[in-house]
Amino acid sequence: MQVLTRDNEKMKGSRRKARVVAFQALFEIDAVDHDPEKVISGLLASEKLAEDNISFIRELVSGVLVNETEIDNYIKEYAPAWPIQQLSVADRNIMRLAIFEIMFDNVTPVKVAIDEAVELAKSFGGDHSSKFINGVLGSISSLAAKK
Repeated sequence: MQVLTRDNEKMKGSRRKARVVAFQALFEIDAVDHDPEKVISGLLASEKLAEDNISFIRELVSGVLVNETEIDNYIKEYAPAWPIQQLSVADRNIMRLAIFEIMFDNVTPVKVAIDEAVELAKSFGGDHSSKFINGVLGSISSLAAKK
């Protein structure tokens, strides 16, 4: 059992903030097709983050972009009623971010990746986004155990 200390809470909060920035970058890149490096640099100019969190943001964004086709195939398979381009830009990129962490990055525990995605959905998605995203990611997470 992990004991929560101020350092654990601080790290959790800074990682969450980093995920928010990564999500915002992915959202902008997807919605208006801006250059990823310019988007990240612009977002980081207004944030005060530790160097490890800046690296984390860059890893998340580049990981999603490099693996986007395969990530989108997971979404197509586990949310077949919703064509990728009909999903809201927010929901699509929240799922992309979480699927990258679950299926490709393998550093963040699956439960944490799902919980973080649900929190992003509550903040940036629609009324039903968090339940929808939780369901899709829950189904996909069973694959992570098989990897």
